[in-house]
Amino acid sequence: MTGIHGFSWICALTLCGEINPGDHTRTIKVNGADRSYIVHVPKGYLREKPTSVVLCLHGAGMTGKMMQNVSGLSAKADEANFVVVFPSGTGFGQFLTWNAGGFQKGVGSRADDVAFMGLILDELGKELSVDKRRIYACGLSNGGMMSYRLASELSDRIAAIGVVAGVVAVDENKPKRAVPVLHFHGTADPVVAFEMTEKNMPPFMKVKSVRESINLWVKLDGCAEAPEIERISQKDDLKVIRKRHGGGKEGSEVVLVEVEDGGHTWPGMPPPLKMFGKSTKVSANDLLWEFFQKHPMP
Repeated sequence: MTGIHGFSWICALTLCGEINPGDHTRTIKVNGADRSYIVHVPKGYLREKPTSVVLCLHGAGMTGKMMQNVSGLSAKADEANFVVVFPSGTGFGQFLTWNAGGFQKGVGSRADDVAFMGLILDELGKELSVDKRRIYACGLSNGGMMSYRLASELSDRIAAIGVVAGVVAVDENKPKRAVPVLHFHGTADPVVAFEMTEKNMPPFMKVKSVRESINLWVKLDGCAEAPEIERISQKDDLKVIRKRHGGGKEGSEVVLVEVEDGGHTWPGMPPPLKMFGKSTKVSANDLLWEFFQKHPMP
């Protein structure tokens, strides 16, 4: 076996082949810089069955690996059989951020993170059987802000987004299509305040409030202004309210899950630090996956 035929055979088994279940660290060049991400392939992955992909983005001061631990989303991926990707932002050491907008006066990343996400999806398409109608993004804090940016600037590839303790931070939002949004926020969030105003906003930040973010996407998606409101049952003392703005274009909806007295946490997971406040036992991972399943790309 020689020449191009031999190379093709080797390529099929290695570089060009699928990757096995488990965690895989990858590095790609983005505008000349090395960028890294972790791919978690679920235990039940089958090449012959196209699989959903979820991009899960960390908060400021974190890495992709930290986000994997904080979110617990790999366990949900194994349970529900989807691929989850944990990219890392840029910065110094393990203090990494996303260019999600919002940071002022030279603070924060200036990397082209939208291009980074697009390249990740390109690479996944070469290595895995990806269902291109079921690619999603979610994130915590600065990663949630980046998810909002992806909904605006990568709406031709991202079917729906989930945001935890983040807000809209970019000035221009011009998605090519209606993008369904599921947003979680604690009313006692000490980092990204639920009632964000210029008075309680850090001087190096300029972002929209939770309500401004929701109202913006309700308008962009053409959803009902008045939400349907229900209480989500839970096994703790934090009241969790779901406010659903339905009736959007192409079946889209914008949903806000308010965790009363909740902090800067990933619902269903313990707070990474006590200073971030309380977390509810209601699972963001369960609700995210339920939401994503409802909203493939039209």
